[in-house]
Amino acid sequence: MEYVQERVATLHDFGDAAPEAPTDRATVVVPMTDCDYASLAAERVLATLEDVDPDSVVIALRADRPNITDIVDWIAGFDLDTEVLWCTAPRVEARLDETGLDGTVGKGRDVWLALGLAGDSEFVVVHDVDATSYDDSLVHRLLFPLAAGYDFSKGYYARVEDGRLYGRLVRLFLAPLIDVLADSHDDPLLEYLGAFRYPLAGEFAATGDLVRRLRVQRGWGLEIGTLGEAYAAAGFERSAQVDLGVHEHDHRSVSGPDGLGDMSRGVGDALFHALADAGIEPDFGTLPERYRGRALEMVEQYAADAAFNGLEYDAIGEREQVETYAGAIAPPGEDGRLPAWRDAPIDPGEIRKLSREAIVAATER
Repeated sequence: MEYVQERVATLHDFGDAAPEAPTDRATVVVPMTDCDYASLAAERVLATLEDVDPDSVVIALRADRPNITDIVDWIAGFDLDTEVLWCTAPRVEARLDETGLDGTVGKGRDVWLALGLAGDSEFVVVHDVDATSYDDSLVHRLLFPLAAGYDFSKGYYARVEDGRLYGRLVRLFLAPLIDVLADSHDDPLLEYLGAFRYPLAGEFAATGDLVRRLRVQRGWGLEIGTLGEAYAAAGFERSAQVDLGVHEHDHRSVSGPDGLGDMSRGVGDALFHALADAGIEPDFGTLPERYRGRALEMVEQYAADAAFNGLEYDAIGEREQVETYAGAIAPPGEDGRLPAWRDAPIDPGEIRKLSREAIVAATER
């Protein structure tokens, strides 16, 4: 049994942890696309939230107009105080364009829009909808540190499924990259990022005040970008991570649109923007090779760990992934982060109104 602490408070599951937590004072944000509609994983998540009974649930929905009626009717069938925020509604996107906030559409932008609605709550929980292992303890675990006085909590878990190790983007890209950056830059931000055991977990919770202070990455950099913002707002002393057990959800291929290769570029860009905020300037001439060396060392370590546990392990394939990820290490591009809601040029109530009007218009046709 493991009980090691990190620089951030680390709450372990020593056996079916299910702490009491203020679910009645929390809004749960769940990003969803029309591909998730009526899936077994999404059904499980929403049905389980019925038992959790949070104060409210905001579904950050990215979907095409023809699917809206069916999706909204399906969500209404759950016994939850739920608001569907249609993130890609034409009226919403037109208003964002008017305020200079339109641009790349992705999970990060969806979550940002929903955080605007949820930010009036005392506590906010964000989690994905594709976890097939979801249970009613997850929201309680994420909220518990907030009730104990922390401002930010992040989930971590083991990604072991079907006799194999997953979590490849963390294991093979982000963790070794942070390692070598910390070797050459003595900065507390890197120590903070390195203290989280699964920094790309989609599950986190925060106080409403902190949520209103978060700048948000539009796409795949959402999770690591959020950690950079949490460091500035909460620091080591008011941040925690909680054990969510073994997590199972969808897997992506390395290549192709929205594959791990594309994701690594988004994650890397978000990381380097966070480092730039702290005045950290990596040597991009040497960083890919230094990353490659550390990542290949970790491949050997994971091979030993897999063998120890009798798991399958494709060392050749993982080395090939390292080469793909090395190509994602480059200076950050234009900073496209969405502003903190406390500084945004638009009111969340207006977004809510436009979404509701668009849903009514779409469902009346």
